[in-house]
Amino acid sequence: MCGIVGYIGKNHNPKIGLEALKKLEYRGYDSAGMAVLNSKKKKIFVLKTVGKISNLEKEFSKKRVKGNPFILHTRWATHGAVTKTNAHPHSDCQKNIFLVHNGIIENYKILKEKLMKEGHRFSSETDTEVITHLIEKFFNGNLERAVQKALKFVRGTYGLAIISKDDPGKIVAARNSSPVLIGIGEGENIVASDKAAIAGFTKKIIYLNDGEIAVLTPSECRVIDFNQKIIKKTIEKMEWDIEEVQKGNFPHFMLKEIFEAPEVVENALRGRLVLKEGQVRLGGLEGISDKMKDIKRLIICACGSSYFSSLVGEYLLQEYAQIPTRVEYASEFRYKKQPFDKNTAYLFISQSGETADTLAALRKVKKRGNLTLGVVNIVGSSLARETDVGIYNHAGLEIGVASTKTFISQLVVFSLLSLFLARQRHLSKVAGQKIIRELKVVPQKIKTILKGASQVEKLAKKYKDFENFLFIGRKYNFPIALEGALKLKEISYVHAEGYGAGEMKHGPIALIDKNFPTVAVCPSDSVYEKTISNIEEIKARSGKIIAIASQGDRAIKELVNDVIYIPKTLEPLNPILTLVPLQLFAYYMGVLRGCDPDKPRNLAKSVTVE
Repeated sequence: MCGIVGYIGKNHNPKIGLEALKKLEYRGYDSAGMAVLNSKKKKIFVLKTVGKISNLEKEFSKKRVKGNPFILHTRWATHGAVTKTNAHPHSDCQKNIFLVHNGIIENYKILKEKLMKEGHRFSSETDTEVITHLIEKFFNGNLERAVQKALKFVRGTYGLAIISKDDPGKIVAARNSSPVLIGIGEGENIVASDKAAIAGFTKKIIYLNDGEIAVLTPSECRVIDFNQKIIKKTIEKMEWDIEEVQKGNFPHFMLKEIFEAPEVVENALRGRLVLKEGQVRLGGLEGISDKMKDIKRLIICACGSSYFSSLVGEYLLQEYAQIPTRVEYASEFRYKKQPFDKNTAYLFISQSGETADTLAALRKVKKRGNLTLGVVNIVGSSLARETDVGIYNHAGLEIGVASTKTFISQLVVFSLLSLFLARQRHLSKVAGQKIIRELKVVPQKIKTILKGASQVEKLAKKYKDFENFLFIGRKYNFPIALEGALKLKEISYVHAEGYGAGEMKHGPIALIDKNFPTVAVCPSDSVYEKTISNIEEIKARSGKIIAIASQGDRAIKELVNDVIYIPKTLEPLNPILTLVPLQLFAYYMGVLRGCDPDKPRNLAKSVTVE
């Protein structure tokens, strides 16, 4: 959630740190701050502001501060109000140690009470500040040794970057269940919570694992554990460039990323389709094909939009692979007591690969020894490294906080996984070939939908003043109704509810009147007539209706107020197409209502706290 940047090296202008920090704005934040060490004066300059990084930049331009190393931060409030005092960096009593933190300290109250009794003076409402005072307690001239000792008392999640005026010339970084990576440069090193901040500095990256501490100087990065044991790390290559974080000709990243959907689908399919055999190739799964055949049950754990894509996956896996499948909110699964058996596999979905609850659920399962699979977009993320095998989305960097292209890539991956498992079991080659042929033309069909974006914008203008919406769908498109409602909520702050169309008459229909429009996801599929019946019920109660329907369906025009048409495809692939106009609708609604679609209020891109 919070963004961390730390730099040490040949450049003494902290403006480069601000530029790196701006690349993390998409993660969501409410305040920003920086600390710069001037070793000649033995002084650390601190600047904090509430609101955008531009406010921090404005204040910094008045100071003309130089120094090295420096650390910067964007805060997403968890403990304490959004104020300058609560913004990071935080310091100890002696103003010697300054740090930035991403995560939550679970036992901070106990630690704070004990430290206050020992005479430590606290100035903020945050949980983070206890770490500075703990380090101060153990500091004896060596920063990393003090950090090692202090963190043994900390329970919770953290990504940290720490500097000290009394031990200059280094940054100490540490990680526990919150992403920390190091960019290795020539005569400079950078620590960050996200690759985006490192893009442009270097392509060489080291990922910290839980329980690891990095000591950065301009010329080296030394990684140790809490007992000072040296840990050998592999330097990996960053797979994308700074150009990927540019908007191009689009007004917002969200719109750009919606329009990247055809390319996203192509990338998810590339090298994986074997038409001749009616089969797919899925990297790591090839090596455990025997284990995959033994799977008798599959449990999927995810949060947010990933949970909704998993619900589509549940339909696909049960219908095509005929594997009993259940989807769980990771945030609830981790606290459930339930039976485990060796023939149950667990699949974890996270676009960032750093979602705290999903990682906690994964670690719970790994203790029991079950097979763990992952679907993730970020190479080198915690989820990618900790699951037994995984499938990458290959969606590229997604800047918009609300998931768009990564959601579509998840739907494609679920289609591929279902086909892979179905062909292992019972699905014929001919049936597999039929699905593959249709998958290949999905990108072109998405392009057709995107050509009609102006029509969706017109609908948004028509409906922008409504404050409530109902989204309905059945079978494969029930989860798409949920996701459509979520997108509208996230981007436009309009109240929206997603429901299975068949459940509408069990309660939600009480809300329907002329001021409560419904978006009905109703392509021509096996449940089309059932959904039409639900549309009739809404119409009878004077509800306005927008339908997402298949091309050629003229009859639906007589029932609804507005129609957005999508190309026809196979029923299990319909969600990939029905999703696109709902994303566009949410985007245009948000823009027309004066909202920033790239940075929805109170939200963060990577949810690294519980």
